[in-house]
Amino acid sequence: GIKWMSSLEAKFEDAKDKKPTAEKLERLRREKINRFRNQHKISIQGTDLPDPIATFEQLQKEYKVHPKIMENIQAAGFQVPTPIQMQAIPVMLHGRELLASAPTGSGKTLAFCIPLLTHLKQPRNKGFRALIISPTRELASQTHRELVKLAEGTGFRIHMIHKAAEAAKKFGPKSSKKF
Repeated sequence: GIKWMSSLEAKFEDAKDKKPTAEKLERLRREKINRFRNQHKISIQGTDLPDPIATFEQLQKEYKVHPKIMENIQAAGFQVPTPIQMQAIPVMLHGRELLASAPTGSGKTLAFCIPLLTHLKQPRNKGFRALIISPTRELASQTHRELVKLAEGTGFRIHMIHKAAEAAKKFGPKSSKKF
């Protein structure tokens, strides 16, 4: 028989027949992520890279970042991640190596401090568990200051060592043999 329908009904019938395939959905998701990266001028290289984050709240939902660290991020006045933070934090939280380049003041320090504290999970009385080497005292001071703010209330002890003699006095004479 002949089936009569309006053009509006025909469009509706066509839409019902075309179900999105998994490949098509994945391609659309990739396109959306690429548009997001282009919009924020994020350039990446590598394979199987994690998606960037758009908000700091995603860190707690998707990566289970400690609630106190999340509180400290908000208390420090950070509302939206910068482009370097959007991509670098997820890469590091996935345990991947990273070489990143971004202008001064773009948030690189926070971009590596959040994953560092997240990987350490909680304080342990096992001596030094992470080491950050800085090329200048000013950068070391900035990193120390940011880590202290970020780790406040978590129990982590953050130290800055710039002279071996002072370190021996501060942490005891056996510390140089231990660490």
